[in-house]
Amino acid sequence: MPYPACESNLIRFLEKLKITTTTVYHPPVHTVEDAKKIRGNIIGGHCKCLFVRDKKKQRALIIMDEDKKADLKSIAATLNIGRLSFASADSLMEILGVKPGSVTPFGLFNALERYPDIIIAIDKDMIKNTYLNYHPLHNAATTTIQSLDLLKFIKACGFIPKMIEI
Repeated sequence: MPYPACESNLIRFLEKLKITTTTVYHPPVHTVEDAKKIRGNIIGGHCKCLFVRDKKKQRALIIMDEDKKADLKSIAATLNIGRLSFASADSLMEILGVKPGSVTPFGLFNALERYPDIIIAIDKDMIKNTYLNYHPLHNAATTTIQSLDLLKFIKACGFIPKMIEI
């Protein structure tokens, strides 16, 4: 499969896992505020994802409710890793196959078998939603997935998520 995978490759992978999703297309959005303005009435929890790293290049994908503030110092302590900073645009593309503004847990499909050491940290409150919303590898759409199916997807990509309080 070509790298990075595109939305259609991702959807086929989800279908093989018997995961049903729905996708709404919209103009590209780069921030939570942009998304809130244009998304309309998409059901479920709306989320944001942060791809971070410490000085030793240990990487983490933090998946959280869009309205929460990420205290990177606290998250680093919870995950038992060093001081965190945001990963570069080059790292985003190399590892998750996405551009800034498109960070999504679906990017783990691109990391499958290539980067097994990424820490996946999921906001305990966010995962309580029945439905969750993320970009499908680009920021011109929002894909809705059931929270249990998100966990199934992450595990199928070879990762074991850590549930944390944010």
